[in-house]
Amino acid sequence: MQRPATRVLALLELLQARGAVTGTELARELGVHGRTLRRYITVLEELGIPVTSERGRFGGYRLVPGFKLPPMMFGDDEALALSLGLLAARGLGLADAAPAIASAQAKLERVMPAALRSRVRAVDQTIALDLSRHPQAAGDSGVLRVLSAAAQSRQRVRMHYRSAQRADSERDFDPYGLAWRGGRWYAVGHCHLRNGLRSFRLDRIAAVAPLPASFGRPDDFDALGHLAFSLATLPRAHAIDVLLHTDLATARREVFDAIGLLQSADGGVRLLAQADDLDWFARELARLPFAFEVRAPDALRDAVRVLCARLQQQVTTAG
Repeated sequence: MQRPATRVLALLELLQARGAVTGTELARELGVHGRTLRRYITVLEELGIPVTSERGRFGGYRLVPGFKLPPMMFGDDEALALSLGLLAARGLGLADAAPAIASAQAKLERVMPAALRSRVRAVDQTIALDLSRHPQAAGDSGVLRVLSAAAQSRQRVRMHYRSAQRADSERDFDPYGLAWRGGRWYAVGHCHLRNGLRSFRLDRIAAVAPLPASFGRPDDFDALGHLAFSLATLPRAHAIDVLLHTDLATARREVFDAIGLLQSADGGVRLLAQADDLDWFARELARLPFAFEVRAPDALRDAVRVLCARLQQQVTTAG
């Protein structure tokens, strides 16, 4: 249960972030009654923070215009979350993000008390996040910013895209959302050139610009879910069907996240995928900590046998 002091600080943050806010909205956000909200407003006023109230249909509470709040205050958990977030951001495949991350961290440290600043630096110096499991293609943070803003405001964009075969194209695109998967950033949405849902790697977008047109996004659209499905079902040389002898939660934790689709099935979890390189796929299966059954294709079963024989030979030779 939140303490009153926590709710008072939350009230201050709401007023700072949103300007004029109705009492009803503030009470709902804080989970309190109107009488309690008015008591919190009084607490802020007693702390020297000027809050004005306006009556009427469009009235509400706001901070006095021009009032400068004191430096930001973070609790230990908030500081840890911010530090880990900045640490993770360094590994998210954006070529020009490092200076911005360093600048953001420096600004945060400048307004923190000495003890908290020391703990934040400790996180940066003692915690390492391995985000290099998959090869990363550097992307442009400017492209990410434009597409993110366009997705939020539902504004169509025009982009110059270069395919894997290095074919250039211009297309209008409605960005429904962005997702990070398998070491790369993707934009997911409606492509007007192909007249359908498509996913585009951000590192292959040479240029993007907003257009004076809006679009409607499907309700509850799952950008990451669609991306996972499209990557797993993209036609390749071999359609793969493997039964994993484990539960769904374990499979999601252990299986390379862009390798295919995972579905609950009798006897375990079904892995459906497409691949061009069966030797690579056999190596991915061999590293799993549970048993599996290759249902299709036969060539993958042969690739697993060859891999097992080679490993056995290497062990024998080493002995």
